[in-house]
Amino acid sequence: MRRSLAAGFPVFCVMVLGAVFAAAQVSGPVEQVAAPSPVRHGLLALDEDLQVLAEHVGPAVVTIEVSGLTTVQDPNTRQTTYIAQEQGVGSGIVVDPAGYILTNAHVVEHATSVSVLVFRHRNRLPGGREDAQRFVARIVGRDTLTDIALLKVEATDLPALQLADSDQVHVGQLALAFGSPLGLENTVTMGVVSATQRQLNTSTPVVYLQTDAAINPGNSGGPLVNAHGELVGINTFIISSNGSFAGAGFAIPSQIVRATAEQIIQHGKVEHGYLGIGMNDVTPDNAHFFNLQDASGAIVSQVTPDSPASRGGLRTGDVISEINGNKVLNGGALQVTVSEMTPGTKIALGVIRDGKPITLNLTVGQFHGNSEEASSDDGQDSLHSGKLGLAVTDLTPEVRQQANVPDQVHGVLVQNVRPGSPADEAGIQPGDIIAEVNRKPAESASQFANEVHQNPAGKELLLLVWSRGNASYRTIHTDQDGQNG
Repeated sequence: MRRSLAAGFPVFCVMVLGAVFAAAQVSGPVEQVAAPSPVRHGLLALDEDLQVLAEHVGPAVVTIEVSGLTTVQDPNTRQTTYIAQEQGVGSGIVVDPAGYILTNAHVVEHATSVSVLVFRHRNRLPGGREDAQRFVARIVGRDTLTDIALLKVEATDLPALQLADSDQVHVGQLALAFGSPLGLENTVTMGVVSATQRQLNTSTPVVYLQTDAAINPGNSGGPLVNAHGELVGINTFIISSNGSFAGAGFAIPSQIVRATAEQIIQHGKVEHGYLGIGMNDVTPDNAHFFNLQDASGAIVSQVTPDSPASRGGLRTGDVISEINGNKVLNGGALQVTVSEMTPGTKIALGVIRDGKPITLNLTVGQFHGNSEEASSDDGQDSLHSGKLGLAVTDLTPEVRQQANVPDQVHGVLVQNVRPGSPADEAGIQPGDIIAEVNRKPAESASQFANEVHQNPAGKELLLLVWSRGNASYRTIHTDQDGQNG
């Protein structure tokens, strides 16, 4: 079929062109089309500018080859032998001419040796490869929480990239991703910044830049640059159903990279601050429950006992609106700010409690692991509507023991959640504890039911839900007919 179509195409073209020439003979001489003007029009200027940008950034992008140890066991003697094995290839960025290179911590995880290929000469070799210098790299430090690693090679006068201020990056701006995806060295892809401040994992104090510039395995650790050729982020991972690029790539913003690298250089490690709270973002849906005029800030949904937050007087239901006089936009932004602070730092939090502003003075603690995380929940699961669709029971001592609920957690136990109901869509599950309804303690199943039934038809409910060790506020919209669970 393809061949027959292709074979017929020239005949069709001849017929059409013949008709055109015949018409031209009748109407007069054919007017000649002017040649393209040599003036640089917009697309040509963009094309040339992108070439210049790629030539500027490319030499500062390196390929990282990592080797580690694997074990081989003799089936007869059961003796274990360790042998060297290449683990993979990633990308990196020279950020200092003296040989400092940034990459992802996961690129060099478990590495016993790291090699860096620098392509500063840009000379093509037979087979399409480029002339590269190979250096043995030393791992100066790694921070698994932010997924940043700093390497050092013994070199001088390496081409290096400048770090931009990622806080000034906006959606829609040009973004170019460099690296060695799929083992292909010196690759560049182009797109735009799709989103900023994207928080995807509440267990880490990192918000990401999202881009539609193609990122694939091997791009990890490579730079995401702006139109000035400045580093705005380190490409880290993608969201994909098949492991290849699907339109959503994520980079660690340069401001987080900068703070992490500075600590590694100064101390050889990174210490993260923490408060010991769980947070929700203030949204248009839940703002009125806290007497807020502005849908910004971080709602405290949980306070860890004996934490900086509890010692400083923070309570569940407080809304953190400022830190050291600077406005808090959301929980993710607060989490990043606190994480970058040195433990022991004194801070002043502007807090709205029951609609009234107060100031609390706290001392930032040190993050030591999952037991001391200032987690954040962006509340996306609480934007559904419909019937409530759940059944609860009293949290008796027997029920508490069976459900393994800590003594300090109070409320009612969720027994059943109807599939497809607003409770289900809000992420509420059997075994969760509802501690509050509309800012009032849920002291019993009957009291909870009364609060739900007294809620005006069609008006949303605010629930404080304890689930798997974390508490968060959930806004649930009820039916206009007032039916609920």
